[in-house]
Amino acid sequence: MSESHTFNIGLCGFGTVGQGVWKHLTSHRAELEARLGATLNLARASVRDLKKKRAVKVPARVLTDDPLSIANDPSIHIVCELMGGTTLARQVTLAALRRGAVVVSANKALICEHGPEIIAAAQKHGGHFFFEASVAGGIPIIKALREGLVANRFPRIYGILNGTCNYILTQMEDQDAPYAAVLAEAKRLGYAEADESLDVDGWDTAHKASVLAWLAHGVWVKTDQMIVEGISRITPADFKNAATLGFGIKLLAIISRDFAKNELSVRVHPTLLPEGNVVANVSGVFNAISVTGDVVGTTFYSGRGAGQDATASAVISDIADAASLLTHGKGGHLLGEVTTPNANGCRLAPPESIRSRYYLRLTVRDEPGVLARVASVMAKLKVSIASVIQSPADEPGAASLVLTTHESNERAMSATLKQLRALSAVLDDPLLLRIGDFE
Repeated sequence: MSESHTFNIGLCGFGTVGQGVWKHLTSHRAELEARLGATLNLARASVRDLKKKRAVKVPARVLTDDPLSIANDPSIHIVCELMGGTTLARQVTLAALRRGAVVVSANKALICEHGPEIIAAAQKHGGHFFFEASVAGGIPIIKALREGLVANRFPRIYGILNGTCNYILTQMEDQDAPYAAVLAEAKRLGYAEADESLDVDGWDTAHKASVLAWLAHGVWVKTDQMIVEGISRITPADFKNAATLGFGIKLLAIISRDFAKNELSVRVHPTLLPEGNVVANVSGVFNAISVTGDVVGTTFYSGRGAGQDATASAVISDIADAASLLTHGKGGHLLGEVTTPNANGCRLAPPESIRSRYYLRLTVRDEPGVLARVASVMAKLKVSIASVIQSPADEPGAASLVLTTHESNERAMSATLKQLRALSAVLDDPLLLRIGDFE
């Protein structure tokens, strides 16, 4: 670092996000540099194909097809890991941190899978790791948790963290259209990937939930320690049933901490939200997060959760923080302790501690006594029925039975599903959704 505070920036990965960072950082550079009191030099960028034509014009001399050469380049102060994946991206991130550089990442899967190793490398070698763009795109939720709300403990954080799923659910509800048709349209419009499973099965949201849980509670929860369910089994009928009951349906990440018991739960699943709930009314590709702190109360964040511009905005915000840190020795870079559940006294909540009301849809034989048999199973397991909606099913001789419950818990509902599947009158795998009674 020279006396004039010129910082060389290397972009490892030059796809949609990388090109967005180059474009917007170039156009806003003068204003940013004036605010930071430092010069930001876009020095190098790595690409997969050096000959490919790109929307953003970049001098050929700055391009390389070897991202590790950027990570290991001692003249690069700030390394932006924008490649995706968890293999080469991990190597690049660790290489840069081991030489004491600052790494900016938009890679939630990498952080979820290798977060403790990355944080340990940063702390051991004097590097720094910024990752605002990894969760909720342009919404500064990580900065809010790490800086603005640092005085708080967080009993609950929940929200929509995947724009693809929110778009699909919104379109299903608005157009009364089946999942498969809306998914195909989302792919055509570029809102869904060719392989949509990471999004629609809930794993992308789970990666982001893992990052938020660590920021809020200092505990690293892996995706196999969460409830993770996707949206592919939801039907237009579920939206109609939910509306009859006064609810909408959203795919949510929910991070709950019972401080009296010191139990933490992290889960991702479709949830019925009351129609008046602010998150329930966030539609399309937008994300939304509700954060309840014990000091501040509940705060709410909403905006574009993905896309070139929103993600580039978050990456450039981290670049600015990195430059401020390198110039003044301060900035929002404190990463804190990394622990696993039970290591600091906080344990993962057992299934019986995870409580809510439930929505249960069954396809059953249309014959007398079926509801009584279903009710008998639930009564034995102490699951109390709150309401029943009965309607014809698509197939002849079948009926759709929708039950809502009074408050129960995950252990009781898991046992209920197992016993209901064994009933000869139940024709299809039951669909279980949680009801979010959030304030």
